[in-house]
Parts: sequence; structure tokens; C-alpha cells
Amino acid sequence: MNVSYARGGIIAFAVVASLTVAGCGGGDADPKAGKPAATQSSAPRSGDSSPPAETVEEPAEPLAVAKGQDGFELAIGSVERDAGGFLTVKGALKNTAEKGRAVPDAVRGDETEVLKHGTSLGGATLIDGSAKKRYYVLRDTDGRPLTTSGLSIIPAGKAVDVFMQFPAPPATTTEVSFQLPTFEPATLKLS
Repeated sequence: MNVSYARGGIIAFAVVASLTVAGCGGGDADPKAGKPAATQSSAPRSGDSSPPAETVEEPAEPLAVAKGQDGFELAIGSVERDAGGFLTVKGALKNTAEKGRAVPDAVRGDETEVLKHGTSLGGATLIDGSAKKRYYVLRDTDGRPLTTSGLSIIPAGKAVDVFMQFPAPPATTTEVSFQLPTFEPATLKLS
């Protein structure tokens, strides 16, 4: 066997091996140095009975609860003004009956443009008693109400998150009456 051939093979092997090692670890003494810390996944592992890291908080006490027909309740959780001059009402529409029920068609109101877009909460209004004004749910340029739509059957004991957007009453208005067809009125405090 030729010694120079053997030496060349050994040298070539050493060069390839050193490049491979340098490419894999960068030569750091601590292989974890420079790497980001591991983060805990929010998805539970199989066999892990603990809840995910990101859990949804229990809702706070509602601002108002309006009772409707056939066991429906609307729990209003928030009323928010925004800088654009809008007021957004958010809550949960719950079926407290013992069987699934269809959301009443009457809650969408009776305006022709709104009726074209299916069951929604388009019939909701806010009454500013001090200014003697009524505010209707806003509509987009196609006449669709700016509210939750596509409502159908809600199973017994279940709730659906809903929202409605209105023009904001003046900043001096601190209280309005919320009205939705087939539901009792509810008083809402505005901040």
C-alpha cells in the first residue's frame, strides 16, 4: 500500500470531519448557548390532563341581562365607545330552554334591506331618553347590519357570542336603554 495515498486519505477524512463538526455545533462548549429558551406549548400533550397554558377567563358579571321569549337571554358583557364615533355592544345570546330553539326572526327588525341578509340582531336599538333620540344598528353600503348574523338554532343551555355596532351617542350621554325585538329593555351605563 502506498503511504502517501494513505496519508492523503487520512488528511481528507480529517478535513471533512472537522468541517462537519464545525458546521453542526459551531464549536461552542455549551451546545445550548445562543439558542432561544424552549417555550411551553399551549396545546396539551397526549396523556396530559392539565389545561392549555392559554385559558379563556371566565366572563365578568354582565352589565345587563335582557330576557326574551322561548327561554332566550341576552347577557350584555361590554359597551365600548371608540374614537371613530361608534358604540359596540358585545354579549352572549343564550338558550336557557330545555331543547334547541331557533333564534326568533323578529330580532332582525323589519327593514327591507336588513331582511335580505338573514337572521341577525339588526332590529336592536339604543334609546337616549335625555336627548330623545333612537340609534339603530349601523349598516354597510350593501345594507347588511353591523351585527352578528347567520343566527339559527341554539342548542339547549348553549350561548353564542354576539355584537352590535351603533353610532355613539354624545359624550354627555351616560345611560341608554337597549332594546331588541321580543326581549325586555335593558339599561346600559356608558363611560
